[in-house]
Amino acid sequence: MSAIQFEKNADGIVILTLDSPNQSANTMNADFRAALERTVEQLKTEIATPSNPPISGIIFRSAKKTFFAGGDLDELIQTRPADATAFFQMVEQLKAAFRCIETLGLPVVAALNGTALGGGWEIALGCHYRIALNDPKSTFGLPEVTLGLLPGGGGIVRMVRLLGLQTALPLLLEGKQFGIAQARSLGLIHDTAESTQALLDKAIAWIKANPKSQQVFDVKGYKIPGGDPKTPAVAQMLAIAPAILRDKTKGCYPAPEAIMAAAVEGAQVDIDTALRIESRAFTELAIGQVSKNMIGTFWHGLNAIKSGASRPKDQPKWQASKVGILGAGMMGAGIAYATASKGIAVVLKDVSIEAAEKGKAYSQKLLDKRVSQGRLSAEKRDQILALIQPTVTATDLAGCDLIIEAVFENPALKASVTQEAEPFLAADGVMASNTSTLPISQLAQASADASQFIGLHFFSPVDKMQLVEIIKGQNTSAATVAKAYDFVQQIGKTPIVVNDSRGFFTSRVFGTFVQEGLRLLAEGVHPAKIEMAALKAGMPVGPLAIQDEVSLTLSEHIATEARNALTAEGKTVAYSSADELLACMIHQFGRKGKAAGAGFYDYPENAKKQLWSGLDHWYQADVVISEQEMIDRFLFVQALDTLRCLEEGVLTSVVDGNVGSIFGIGFAPWTGGAIQFINQYGLVRALSRSQALEIQYGARFKAPALLIEHAQSADPIS
Repeated sequence: MSAIQFEKNADGIVILTLDSPNQSANTMNADFRAALERTVEQLKTEIATPSNPPISGIIFRSAKKTFFAGGDLDELIQTRPADATAFFQMVEQLKAAFRCIETLGLPVVAALNGTALGGGWEIALGCHYRIALNDPKSTFGLPEVTLGLLPGGGGIVRMVRLLGLQTALPLLLEGKQFGIAQARSLGLIHDTAESTQALLDKAIAWIKANPKSQQVFDVKGYKIPGGDPKTPAVAQMLAIAPAILRDKTKGCYPAPEAIMAAAVEGAQVDIDTALRIESRAFTELAIGQVSKNMIGTFWHGLNAIKSGASRPKDQPKWQASKVGILGAGMMGAGIAYATASKGIAVVLKDVSIEAAEKGKAYSQKLLDKRVSQGRLSAEKRDQILALIQPTVTATDLAGCDLIIEAVFENPALKASVTQEAEPFLAADGVMASNTSTLPISQLAQASADASQFIGLHFFSPVDKMQLVEIIKGQNTSAATVAKAYDFVQQIGKTPIVVNDSRGFFTSRVFGTFVQEGLRLLAEGVHPAKIEMAALKAGMPVGPLAIQDEVSLTLSEHIATEARNALTAEGKTVAYSSADELLACMIHQFGRKGKAAGAGFYDYPENAKKQLWSGLDHWYQADVVISEQEMIDRFLFVQALDTLRCLEEGVLTSVVDGNVGSIFGIGFAPWTGGAIQFINQYGLVRALSRSQALEIQYGARFKAPALLIEHAQSADPIS
């Protein structure tokens, strides 16, 4: 069966139905490319020797639920530098086929029955007219940049020619997806239809009404909207755009820079030359390591998690219908919002009705903002709010399928609220703790049934952070893990599953990043250099800024709890220079963090935060540590501890480690995650670097046995 079915109707209109065999969605794989070549040859043959009726137009449509998904990422991730020439020629051949159809002089219509992203949107852009099924779930756009790539099928060239540089660049550089309303306002969708039959009927009608057609940018004298790069307004924008872009990417992401270059250069030449410039840039990115890192995690890794890679097998699917939340502070209120937003009833309990109502008001604030932005109707907002019941009464929890405690990090307090709430759980319900550091097996001792007790570690702010870390206690049952996994997916979050230990995975490894920043400050490095090195490593926020957000006092409290617990186990925990610096900040200088109005940064009213001048207390001008050395310290200290988590069984899969490190602690996304960072660095090279760092800075950089083993065998850690 061909990936493109060729059919000509009685009016001579060729209907090309995209239907990749053995796939749920259409992609630009080898089957599609071969089918496209055959289709072009058939079109050229029929035009050269007209049959009855002669070809009068062409319609692209899809036999799948969506129009077209895009490029074949399984092929792309395998492309190596040695394949560059062949890959470039393949891309050029593919684009030449689309360009041939585009320039036949016949009207070409895209009948978009659903979502068209990446290569699918590029097919649509290659048509003269685009009609979409009026489905609010349909999205369009070119998200390739989010995978370290650029639109290599003509997307940059055509978007720039249709929209102009100033409008097209934000869409291309950010990989923004847009719905039908925005596509119509941009002029990218020309018409809509209410059914697939109406879609086809409208496409046929347009072809009959426009027997001679070509792309608007192929019409002689066509000017790019807003002007080319020499136009004063555009030139002014382009004078500063590269610097703005570099400030955002910190040089970690080659794709946005390649997109800008291809767009600007392509706007100054004819379309065929512009397409070739785009192909060269696409090839360079496709054979590069960053795209492989990002495809591996953001596509294959996330898809594996969505399909239940870490979910216990042979457990029935489960859905929560009523969820209790203990504690209406920032975390509890955020969990309530995330849960109610998905249509699940929530009982939000606190010690006072005022506190519980305040927790509900947090959802009101977020929902009101969405209504004001036109993203939600007032009616839907009211429906969501009606699902949240603030209370001080434990009996209101009766019948909850799941109860999540989200109170302060104190074992005694957590035990108390667990024992108060647990009797009201539904039969076979799940009791969960939102602790970020306390061992789940320890907290489960307060539970009447430890097999139904689990950790659900949300991240702040819950409405924005997609990851939830599911922590299995020593006695947590497979059924409970499966229910937790299903709930996380039910509320639209991404679950990873880890085994119990102090700090679990994310909090433990996140702590190494912050501690390394504090150590550098204690060593005498200028704080601005520390923060910039972290950003250039690819971390979203510097360690001093993030320590302020967490609060210095909370970090000290957690460290003290951990030290006391380990001491009780007969283990000695030495104070580090980071611990001493933190204590000095809190107790000598009274700097407790952002919430207290003063930490490593000052927080003046109506002005940007700025590093506190008192940090000069630690600065030593004669201390010289290169920026690259600091970058290596930040990335290796986290990556090596992630490997230890895998080695110790805290992490049970590499996928969870990579996805969790990026979405939970902000580990540099360009690397594909903390474990992939080691793989892409080169195992032997990574071992050598960790050994050098250990010699200079201490045991925290000691290579785990897992790294030594894989460096010797040359097998990637997978």
